[in-house]
Amino acid sequence: MTRAASRVVLITGASSGIGRATAELLAARGCQVFGGVRAPAATRPLAGVELVPLDVRDEVSIKACVEKVRNRAGRIDVLINNAGVNLVGAVEETSISQAQALFDTNVIGVLRMMQAVLPAMRHEGAGQIINISSILGFLPAPFMGVYAGTKHAVEGLSESLDHEVRAFGIRVVLIEPPYIRTNLDASAAQAEGRIEAYAPQRHRTAALITAIALSAGVLFGVGVYSSVTLVGDWRKNGLKMVAIGLGAAAAGFLIGRLFHTAGA
Repeated sequence: MTRAASRVVLITGASSGIGRATAELLAARGCQVFGGVRAPAATRPLAGVELVPLDVRDEVSIKACVEKVRNRAGRIDVLINNAGVNLVGAVEETSISQAQALFDTNVIGVLRMMQAVLPAMRHEGAGQIINISSILGFLPAPFMGVYAGTKHAVEGLSESLDHEVRAFGIRVVLIEPPYIRTNLDASAAQAEGRIEAYAPQRHRTAALITAIALSAGVLFGVGVYSSVTLVGDWRKNGLKMVAIGLGAAAAGFLIGRLFHTAGA
């Protein structure tokens, strides 16, 4: 059994989209995968994946989830922070309560999860944390300002943490997918205070994004860190990944590919 195949993986937001595709792929490659979902009983089963209750907004839920995985598998080698929610609307239209809720899931949820697994990873002298960011984490778009803000925060948090923990044998990786056909966009919340003055630009932006998403037929990855192009050796260098693809399975494949490279 290879090092990658023997790894214990905990992935958040595994009920659908990128999270589900990634969990299925890694399980098929022989990893022991635990999929964190808010309602395991209501989630379609995943072959080779053990679903565990997890709400990244709740520290009690996180502690229980991490303890359950460690009790079942003995350790957590890889944490994939995939859980997240979307919010569409102009910055001016977005209520403070909506912004706070978005940051609580997309940023503080990531922070909670990392803090929950880091002590044991430090003790073991090894570990990998993969944070699912977005192309909007470095290339903001209109009417996605608050969501983009959460992803910018995840980028800064991840890159700083990577420098802090690499001496302990732990690495932090960012994945930056663009517009991918998942439930994230279909179920996206809308800013509460619609302002008619933004309507013309809103319609033009929506049409452009739809056209880009429908025409993105190529899947590729680019590793970038401190303006240096890499070939994927995360053990010696930092690594970001930009994914462009047609669907969640394509994005899941890319994440799995990165994980396979890291564990080889």
